[in-house]
Amino acid sequence: MPAPNTARLEKTPAPALTSVSRMFRIANAQLWVHDQDEALAFYTEKLGMEVRSDVTLPEMGNFRWLTVGPANQPDISIVLMAIPGAPVMDGETAQEVKNLMSKGFAGTVFLTTDDVRADYERLKGRGVEFTEAPEERPYGIDSGFRDPSGNALRLTQVREGIGVS
Repeated sequence: MPAPNTARLEKTPAPALTSVSRMFRIANAQLWVHDQDEALAFYTEKLGMEVRSDVTLPEMGNFRWLTVGPANQPDISIVLMAIPGAPVMDGETAQEVKNLMSKGFAGTVFLTTDDVRADYERLKGRGVEFTEAPEERPYGIDSGFRDPSGNALRLTQVREGIGVS
């Protein structure tokens, strides 16, 4: 039996699949960004992600659908979404989102790697400013940084045997 206050990491077994659950797959996750061009440069030039889509729709007030993702995961993208104005979001709500972003609490992306220390040095060399250097944790070696809009990103080398799917 583990000691009190000891972290236990285990996977929850997947429920039996039904015809509905087989239809679902995660395709995109969204982060709010202050400036889509600045975010695009950060995610592609500094993190090395590729552009998945960059489409501006004039018929929707020049709404821009901008997505990026890791080259080795073509089936999932991060949407870099500009904070909208009315009628989608009122000014007070937009300000609340901006406040959360400035504190790193509007969204987090969890990235995994086989060598967090080497990637930490490589990303620092590209100008990524880390908020936390790589540190040993019960689940592996973990580090943290933020994008130009304040969104939190974690870069983790998961300990063997912990597993991520």
